[in-house]
Amino acid sequence: MKQPCAYIVASERNGTLYTGVTADLPRRAFEHREGAVKGFSTKYGCKILVWYEIHETMLEAIAREKQIKAGSRAKKLLLIESTNPNWIDLYESLM
Repeated sequence: MKQPCAYIVASERNGTLYTGVTADLPRRAFEHREGAVKGFSTKYGCKILVWYEIHETMLEAIAREKQIKAGSRAKKLLLIESTNPNWIDLYESLM
């Protein structure tokens, strides 16, 4: 079942962050892990799913993604650490 969500992947703890949106988080997280889609996350090695938030609609997920991207790096770090203080890879919890 597809579910709109905003998410953040990281290269490592406190490393490079990539914020995105998708309707299929398990598939998208797998693509990041495998470097299957060329772009920013592949270039900077953002493979670890460290945060995500499920939304009712894609429009809500996109609005949240834009809000996160407009925020500072410090705010992104606080967001991640509020729910995932150890920066564990959440990909396994999706399966």
